[in-house]
Amino acid sequence: MGFLDRIHHFLYSRVLPNNNHREKNKLIEANLVKDAKMPIHDLLKSLETTDQGLLESEAKERLKKFGLNEIAHEKPPSWYLLLLRNFLNPFNILLLFLALVSFLIGEMDAVYIISFMVFVSILMRFFQEYRSNQAAEKLKALVSTKATVLRRETETSTPNKEELEIKYLVPGDIICLSAGDMLPADVRLIVAKDLFTSQSALTGESLPVEKDESFIPGTSENPLEMPNMSYLGASVLNGTAIAVVVATGDQSYFGSMAKGITGYRPLTSFDIGVNKVSWLLIRFMFVMVPIVFLLNGLTKGSWFEAFLFALSVAVGLTPEMLPMIVTANLARGAINMSKRKVVVKRLNSIQNFGAMDVLCSDKTGTLTQDKIILDKYLNLDGKENNDVLNYGYLNSFYQTGLKNLLDSAVLEHKEAGERLNLSKNYKKIDEIPFDYTRRRMSVIVESGPGKHLLICKGAAEELLGICTQAKVNGSIVPITEEIRNKIDRLKTDLNEDGLRVLVVAYREISKEGPAVYHPSDESNLIALGVLAFLDPPKQNAADALAKLREYNVEVKVLTGDNEIVTRKICSWVNLPIEGSLTGEEIEKLDDDQLRDAVEKITIFTKLSPLQKTRIINALKSNDHTVGFLGDGINDAPALREADIGISVDTAVDIAKESADIIMLEKNLLFLGDGVIEGRKTFGNIIKYIKMALSSNFGNVFSILGASAILPFLPMQAIQILVQNLLYDMSQVTIPFDNVDKEFLIKPRKWNPAGIAKFTLFIGPISSIFDYTTFALMWFYFGANTIANQALFQSGWFVEGLLSQTLIVHMIRTSKIPFIQSIASAPLLITTAIIMAIGIYLPYSFIGASIGLVPLPLSYYPWLIATLIGYCVLTQIVKVWFIKKYNYWLG
Repeated sequence: MGFLDRIHHFLYSRVLPNNNHREKNKLIEANLVKDAKMPIHDLLKSLETTDQGLLESEAKERLKKFGLNEIAHEKPPSWYLLLLRNFLNPFNILLLFLALVSFLIGEMDAVYIISFMVFVSILMRFFQEYRSNQAAEKLKALVSTKATVLRRETETSTPNKEELEIKYLVPGDIICLSAGDMLPADVRLIVAKDLFTSQSALTGESLPVEKDESFIPGTSENPLEMPNMSYLGASVLNGTAIAVVVATGDQSYFGSMAKGITGYRPLTSFDIGVNKVSWLLIRFMFVMVPIVFLLNGLTKGSWFEAFLFALSVAVGLTPEMLPMIVTANLARGAINMSKRKVVVKRLNSIQNFGAMDVLCSDKTGTLTQDKIILDKYLNLDGKENNDVLNYGYLNSFYQTGLKNLLDSAVLEHKEAGERLNLSKNYKKIDEIPFDYTRRRMSVIVESGPGKHLLICKGAAEELLGICTQAKVNGSIVPITEEIRNKIDRLKTDLNEDGLRVLVVAYREISKEGPAVYHPSDESNLIALGVLAFLDPPKQNAADALAKLREYNVEVKVLTGDNEIVTRKICSWVNLPIEGSLTGEEIEKLDDDQLRDAVEKITIFTKLSPLQKTRIINALKSNDHTVGFLGDGINDAPALREADIGISVDTAVDIAKESADIIMLEKNLLFLGDGVIEGRKTFGNIIKYIKMALSSNFGNVFSILGASAILPFLPMQAIQILVQNLLYDMSQVTIPFDNVDKEFLIKPRKWNPAGIAKFTLFIGPISSIFDYTTFALMWFYFGANTIANQALFQSGWFVEGLLSQTLIVHMIRTSKIPFIQSIASAPLLITTAIIMAIGIYLPYSFIGASIGLVPLPLSYYPWLIATLIGYCVLTQIVKVWFIKKYNYWLG
């Protein structure tokens, strides 16, 4: 990493990543698994606590030892740091160095011109990023900040339930959880009743997760799959629990992840590309400037004038408008995206969007709606059946426990409630609540005179175990092994389609049945059918992915969910699957093997946050520009590691902090628009670079020859600077220019070698016509003495400026300009104005002040012929160059 890279990296990463961070995370995960497996009384003993809670004095001591239960949080950079960050980039440093040298030798015109360009660029970028950061801060979500904890004053006192700010929780605290609570720390369950949690922010699993205090031997070594553990960032959907805090703050699963990524941002594709182009410019100067200096010094005898002229060449060779043009292009892209309700936090991400050739996406909440719906209600023959829906609706409607996501999905089908006419036809008698062991729940309703109806809904295996009959083809028949196999096949088929299945069964009971019902009454049931649930894909997901494929962006899915569900979602959104890998399989691969694997695999499942980061790094090491789309806690490291991180305003805070771009609406069609905007932005940036470099290089090439053969300077230093300024002004409207559709089809990246090759081939074309102008001025107009040098310099000034300005239209497209591709109106107007100024300047007092003199009218037919010849030859070389190298701008 070069010196400039190190400065840039320091400003963007105030906290550099710890090389041992991955090992530290593994250690924390291992400790959590150990806590899950340890008998609860041993765990309480190791934490030096009891199920009665800590003493207040103990809690205070532990707070001093472990610190506040807070997560590492990245604040937006202060305005002065953001300003400094935008100041220190390679282009600006290079130009300011040239301005400093100009100042030391008294060339104040150059100082003013260069400084103006640099500071306009810095301020434009600063104000855009500052506004975006402020907008992103306003999107921060409000979260609950208190937890119910058991604390004691003395050893013998009764524990009190306190509402305590979560930042004061310590390891060993006993907390009480109930529906609606956020998990305030990593905990081990001591007692749990009907506990369901949502871990979607941590794992990407959209369905509720059942939790219980028992540890099941043979459970996966993944801490997130431990049934008796729950983690900071999860939330309680249903049930109650008492738990002991095992880890807080940076030592928690989420906290260790947050600490490892806060402040750290690797160099992106844009940063690396800009640095490479900067060094290309420096190499050009290191070669050309000394040659010009030596030639002028040896042939003219005045080494001081030769030094001034060489300095002017250095400035002339450098595209000093580049920082401003780049920033203006990026800012325009950000403004266009803001109209689509998108906040661009970092301007560079616009270009990275266009360069992106691989988009890695989380599944839950990005490709899917992150909302469970009831997709199918089928009888045991696999046909849609309203009775199944009606009975499922009765069960969900009359249960009094907190309704989970599956019940809510059933109750969305209000047409069932209207059919049943509940208030008139049904009366609730009792219910048998869900528990973890039975994995089902029942309600009992009075469905008519003298008739009670017990309706049971639950997991297939447990519920079928209490069924003795089944309703098949409209008839109630005894359950045989054949029928059980048939139901099992139906369930398996639905599971393989990515659906979660509950079985519905019922039993009619006479009114003389029990007054209070118990789980033992759940017997001799009649299996009726199945309810199948899913987290459906977003309506525009398929269209969005198709648009990305059209623009040659490959999409890969990185999720914590399982493979079956992921494959089904991919099939629904028409994403071709070429292979899959699980997190467990990835752990067995070294970095080289993973780099090979990521090229062939479409879906990666059961991933931990660090495994997502490894995949992105593997893709980047294969020279891909990688985007990542996610909104969960588990997505934050990947969002930070990707060249462009994309999130939504409903994402968790750390995901929004890690993202470069935040969508205010979950509209995936924006992705295709973002790619197009990024490629337009890059196209217009690269236009300027190639125009400026090839033109400047051609001028320097001409100066080299002129310096060797002329008895005077072919152009004064101030004339070179003014010509360069006017030429740059002709291009200030490039951010508003059109970009050919053919250019937008493929991802575009910085290619310094391609820029150098382009410059070497296209630049000297202008020199050919510069030399014809030299000959014209020397032989035809007699400007061949020191006394007549002003006429010579004026002739070349006008020809050089007009040819450079006109060539803007030749270079901006791979097609025939003005015929097959026309520039935007703003660019046409500015180039026309600059050409007019160039013709007028020798006749003005400003021209006289910089040494220009009026040109004879006979000069202009020759000028027109020169410009036509220049355009024709450039078009011929363009066609040859594209045929040989298969590119023009990108």
